[in-house]
Amino acid sequence: MSPAERYPVVPAPRFDVPAAQAVARAEAFADVMALRRTVRDFAARPVPADVLEHAVRAAATAPSGANLQPWRFVVLTDPERKRRLRAAAEAAEREFYAHRASAEWLDALAPLGTDASKPFLEDAPAVIVVFEVHRGPSTPRPYYVKESVGIAVGLLLAALHQAGLATLTHTPSPMRFLNEVCERPREERAYVVIPVGYPAEGATVPDITRKPHDDVIVRL
Repeated sequence: MSPAERYPVVPAPRFDVPAAQAVARAEAFADVMALRRTVRDFAARPVPADVLEHAVRAAATAPSGANLQPWRFVVLTDPERKRRLRAAAEAAEREFYAHRASAEWLDALAPLGTDASKPFLEDAPAVIVVFEVHRGPSTPRPYYVKESVGIAVGLLLAALHQAGLATLTHTPSPMRFLNEVCERPREERAYVVIPVGYPAEGATVPDITRKPHDDVIVRL
């Protein structure tokens, strides 16, 4: 029995775009995404809740191993919850910068101006904590978890940027404290913390550049 006979199928979706229009769309998308930068200073201006909902909806369209969709997106907007998140993250970061990070790692971080202080976790109007979902009482064993969640996070960042929002990808180490802050079960493992909002007035970013296009593409 073929897979099509064992499992239901539907016609593949069609999204036909003429070649010239396809080039224009791809170029326009790349141009907009080229403006994306990590921002650490956020304005108090609230983020429309529907924007966050649609951005997560876009992220959840990502392909995943065996289509098990092993992700959870926890959206924090409550000030007290964000305060707790910042306090716990800064405690972990102080340990990291003082004892766990190698000199080489600290040298690599130096141009970005990062340290154990993480005010953006409290200042950003919203923070999205992305979790990997592993085998648990009501969840199956997933496959290619990090790859699947990584693709979903990429779509999430792109969707938020397209909506005019600034983001930051924060990965405190270790991250188990996020289960308590976000009230998630043990089978869920934090992947990344993403503050979301609008840049503060006068916000700046490090003067860095991206690799030339020909350094990142190989044509065969």
